[in-house]
Amino acid sequence: MPKSKHLTLDERFTIQHMLDAKSSFKAIARILDRDCTTISKEIRARRFFKKMGSHGRPFNNCSNSFDCQHSNLCDNPRCTKTSCRFCKLCLNYCPDYKQVFCEKLTKSPYVCNACEDHQRCTLERSLYKARSADISYREILSDSRSGFNVTEEEILRLDAYISPLVKRGQSIHHICHNNRDVIMHSEKTIYNLIEANLFYVRNIDLPRKVRYRPRKNITKSFKVDRSCRIGRTYEDYLAYIAENPDTPIVQMDSVIGAKGGKTILTIHFTNSNFMLAFLRDNNTARSVTDIFFDLYLLLTPDGFSKLFPVILTDNGSEFSNPNAIEFDEQDNRRSKVFYCDPGAPYQKGSVEVNHELIRRILPKGRSFNNLTQQDINLMMNHINSYGREKLNNRTPIQLFSLLYGEEATNRLGTELIPANEILLSPNLI
Repeated sequence: MPKSKHLTLDERFTIQHMLDAKSSFKAIARILDRDCTTISKEIRARRFFKKMGSHGRPFNNCSNSFDCQHSNLCDNPRCTKTSCRFCKLCLNYCPDYKQVFCEKLTKSPYVCNACEDHQRCTLERSLYKARSADISYREILSDSRSGFNVTEEEILRLDAYISPLVKRGQSIHHICHNNRDVIMHSEKTIYNLIEANLFYVRNIDLPRKVRYRPRKNITKSFKVDRSCRIGRTYEDYLAYIAENPDTPIVQMDSVIGAKGGKTILTIHFTNSNFMLAFLRDNNTARSVTDIFFDLYLLLTPDGFSKLFPVILTDNGSEFSNPNAIEFDEQDNRRSKVFYCDPGAPYQKGSVEVNHELIRRILPKGRSFNNLTQQDINLMMNHINSYGREKLNNRTPIQLFSLLYGEEATNRLGTELIPANEILLSPNLI
């Protein structure tokens, strides 16, 4: 039996793959050296439900969906469906609607991962995906370890007993020491409850506490996934490019302003010298993954995969969650992320060179805190409209539009600046 009681992400992937292969709970438990009830509880607790329909048919959980003869119930002149059973809005209008659930989900394996009817089923699906299950588990784990494990009634009882004594000038230590059988909480808990403004008294009523200087917050760079670089090293990148030589490459980096302030994420397309830039309030991994989530929605899955097949970046902590970039919420791969060797920024030299144009407008040491995303967009429009000799005097915008189409260029909100109006100096912003 494993020493840890908690399932790991790798074990959850094993559960997902074995569910897809129609393995029983006993077989999964035998592979993971766990109890069968552990596997059963994990699947029922971490599965998620999705209204997804089937090929050519939208979601419809009506018992009469296959025999329905209704048409044009929604009274929408734009509706092109000849029969209401092919319309996802019919459930809201149909007088004969009777909701039905799949009986298979009430017994093992409780999910539709390997269901043979998934190609024609239009009912709500129950799915188990390792990555979403692990995220759900960690959110619950974080919530369970935060806040106060004290009921509202207990807080009222403690407040009624402690606040009058504090008003009499007594310290928390004195109160807790002489009333241990009544309070039954540590001094630290009482201080935390007062700090959270859950008592009638406040910190100002504690004569010694207000004298203490607040402790300095020590910022630590947090790695989302310590093993994120396994299989994504620069050697792995070279091997992948050797096998796929025609794959477009995107290089990613950060431009730092004043220490502790806003930063800029830069995404550079090496085949066209076209660059995107996004202002971030904090230089965190979450701020990077949020940008890629927004780009995924903006460009659609096919457009995103076409623009970002391979991403090369450095070893900064803000890039330490590659899974959130490589996979969407349904665990479908949309990109590949690789890392340069530590201390080798020249391995992504194209984006580093393009940063020189950014530094003409935003010199080193300048704070980005007073900038907005509109300012950054204006700056990048001027930089991307700047002709390059190595591009045969074309601009990055023109070449990017030629390679990926005007629709992608327009979706990214890019605007071509006339050649004689380009300004690459701090006076631009």
